[in-house]
Amino acid sequence: MAWRIVYLLNLLALTATGQPSQTRFNYASSPSEEWDFNAKPSINNTGHLIFDTVSALLQHWPNSRYRNGHNIVPGLVPVGTLLYHGRGDSNLPAEPQWTSTDPEHAYRFCRGGSDVGCWQLTLVTTRPLNVLYFDGASAVKIRDGPMDSQDIVAWGRIVPEWTGSERKRLQDLCMWGQQFSLDGFVRCRLSSEIMLCDFTEGVQVASFLNLVSHGRGPGGPPRRPPGRNPFPPSNVSSMGWDTVVQSSSWHNRYPGDTRIHLDLSRLISFYDTSLVPSLIPHRFNQERWDYRIAGISDKDIKAVLSSLESELRKPQGGSSGIDWMTLIHVIVDRYAERLDMVRYLLNSTEHDTPTTTKLVYAQVEIMLQPYILHSLSPSAGQDDYSWAAPIFRLCTTTHTSYIEVPLLSARLTYSERLIFQALSETNREICRVVTRMWVQGISAGLEKYSSPVSPFGSLLESWKHDINVLMDWLDWNVWVMCRPACAFEEHCYLPTWPFFGPRKDWERPQPRCIRKVEPL
Repeated sequence: MAWRIVYLLNLLALTATGQPSQTRFNYASSPSEEWDFNAKPSINNTGHLIFDTVSALLQHWPNSRYRNGHNIVPGLVPVGTLLYHGRGDSNLPAEPQWTSTDPEHAYRFCRGGSDVGCWQLTLVTTRPLNVLYFDGASAVKIRDGPMDSQDIVAWGRIVPEWTGSERKRLQDLCMWGQQFSLDGFVRCRLSSEIMLCDFTEGVQVASFLNLVSHGRGPGGPPRRPPGRNPFPPSNVSSMGWDTVVQSSSWHNRYPGDTRIHLDLSRLISFYDTSLVPSLIPHRFNQERWDYRIAGISDKDIKAVLSSLESELRKPQGGSSGIDWMTLIHVIVDRYAERLDMVRYLLNSTEHDTPTTTKLVYAQVEIMLQPYILHSLSPSAGQDDYSWAAPIFRLCTTTHTSYIEVPLLSARLTYSERLIFQALSETNREICRVVTRMWVQGISAGLEKYSSPVSPFGSLLESWKHDINVLMDWLDWNVWVMCRPACAFEEHCYLPTWPFFGPRKDWERPQPRCIRKVEPL
């Protein structure tokens, strides 16, 4: 197929130049093949992963769930943004240090006893700060992958034994970033952190307050006792971290932390198989939880750094102007709830019932309604799906076909082409599965809500398989929630370092309800 040919051309271009080709690959070599209902994505396809990770940027929940980040994105922190830093004295940091975007997080690091209190510094940005964002839970200090991308930028290799070397990491990142006038680096842990290189550049002191410390000593926040869970599984407030968990939840979902503005037209992704082909075999037969950057070749590290440095040297405003984040979430909003409803219906009742079949078919038809042309219908005796190819095509291309217009497509940056391809691949697979289900329903006589022509058992089993495979492939974080919903005095929480609890919780974090307040 054509995508294999172009993929090989991309690899050849990378070998020859050290840079990825900007050719966009398609699924098929002809229109009839492109809209083949049996043409599934390649097992090595990463478009859906790029789609999902881009849709999750700066959001606490999805980056806590899959903490090993795969994107590096330049951005700006706008004028007037408040940043917070807790410490044990009233001295302004003289070297690179962390700040948080929420005071609750910084307050946990106020250092001092109850007799002297602690100090919390509040800064305000006086000009836009140039920053570089590492996605995933990139402030989590464990060796399993969250800090891989930072290691590559700071040191040109992954150095597990330096996982806890925060001062060295930040100093080396700042030294590297000087050539690009970077002011700091954005990471996520409990909430967003902005690691500032200089506390006198682009910011000024808004306040420096001596606060009540609630008895923490000069060592800072309480450390986890060896071998013990840092908080009871059902209650976080007894450990004093309830305000941090609650404030971090404000940025759980889209649009995330809006105080950082990312430039997706300069995004670098380790899921880009043209840029980083060496990671393809390391993902084979692995669960997504275990995907990480470890295993990347030296050659691909050089290619990533070269691409990143090239993007950072580019001026602002050199893109197409498309709001990619909004466009991606148009697709998520359109299908997330409806696909979830289809899966619920297929799993909630006994199969082989006319009611269930008609309810599922109705939901599928609703998703396709804007694309069902009056002129299309199967011919008598036609038992294939080719007659519905125009519906498949409209469903896939309606939100993106205007981008193919030469005047606009010529302005796309390499990163935008990557996102465009990821969006197109993801939307295509949704439309392929949904349109196929709809056509199968028509073949079963459901379009007239009249007497069916055949039993529904096998059809429902087929639909259930198809929808489960699709949703597992998409793996959208919007479907990860506490079920049943938490009570009013509870909080739906996804275990996050350093509050993992049992090992299974941080290897495969699952949401659970914890109390926001002490029991009455």
